[in-house]
Amino acid sequence: MRKLLVPAAAAAVLATSALAFAAAQHTDGTIKTYDSKAMSLTLSDGSTYVLPKKFKDPGLKAGEKVSVIWDMSGKNKVVESVKIMH
Repeated sequence: MRKLLVPAAAAAVLATSALAFAAAQHTDGTIKTYDSKAMSLTLSDGSTYVLPKKFKDPGLKAGEKVSVIWDMSGKNKVVESVKIMH
């Protein structure tokens, strides 16, 4: 029984740390540019995000304040969701 407990505990620790590492990021900012053809969004602070192909535009335009949920994929910040803040 003890032989199974140590590997199970180690697997649980590794799984927990992997989930914490893969957690999405959150950024609030003002849109500088939005390019629906290039599927990109740039905020006024210079950060650029890649929009997924399934992205549904909620009416984004320059000057809008938004809340962006994103995650890293390679060297790109890929958007999970964008919400216009009122």
